[in-house]
Amino acid sequence: MSRLLFLCPMIACLFSIHLYSNTNDKLITTYAAQSVKKEQNKNFLYRTSAPTKMVKGKKYPLLVFFHGAGGRGQDNQGQLTDAGAILAFEQQGVRSKRKSHIFAGQVPRGERWVDVHWSLLGHRMPKISNSMKMAFKEIDSYVQNPKNQVDPNRIYAMGLSMGGYGTWDAIQRRPDFFAAAVPICGGGDKSLGGKISKIPIWAWHGDKDTVIKPSRSRDMIQAVKEAGGSAKYSEIKGRGHNSWVDVWNSAELWDWLYSQNS
Repeated sequence: MSRLLFLCPMIACLFSIHLYSNTNDKLITTYAAQSVKKEQNKNFLYRTSAPTKMVKGKKYPLLVFFHGAGGRGQDNQGQLTDAGAILAFEQQGVRSKRKSHIFAGQVPRGERWVDVHWSLLGHRMPKISNSMKMAFKEIDSYVQNPKNQVDPNRIYAMGLSMGGYGTWDAIQRRPDFFAAAVPICGGGDKSLGGKISKIPIWAWHGDKDTVIKPSRSRDMIQAVKEAGGSAKYSEIKGRGHNSWVDVWNSAELWDWLYSQNS
């Protein structure tokens, strides 16, 4: 009996992992896989998905998602399955309730959205990375394609960890492009706080994060506020390097994001 009691949690865990994997596999097929040649004959991979229902002549928002380091690769899936993003988007009704497009590019192994080390306590914006450059190019094509009916005034940036850096980087490079941003446990160039002071921003970070120090988010929020902005910041008590969990479960955050209009 004691052996059976010991095995039951293990069996339940394995079943949960199997169910989670199957759900991811089914959801990923609802996102169109795209590939485009980039420099040095490498492909830039990305996936897109439209709202579940679209009415001709109406415009729809677009969520640009920047994945974390665990989503890097060449499978054109990890950018959505890592950190549970694809499940969160489904649970929060991003494509159904909020009638939004989703764009998610994938950074190759060994590369980053922003070419800076995450252990640094600050950085100046470097030359744009190859992945960010290609992402911008493909996002522009997606937005400009009339069949997608994207609302240019409701394009949102969101990213976690490596993608949190990517989110700050993206809005600092294109402050007039994004209507709002949600950088999660990332960091940016605080000297450019003035460039993004008019963008609605809600940053998130765990106060126990040892991978990317919470000071990176605090510094960015302070820089934006000193430049006259009113950025929001949630620092989660007791949370380590996974504050995206709190974002995934915050209906308030998702309602706030999709209410923004540039």
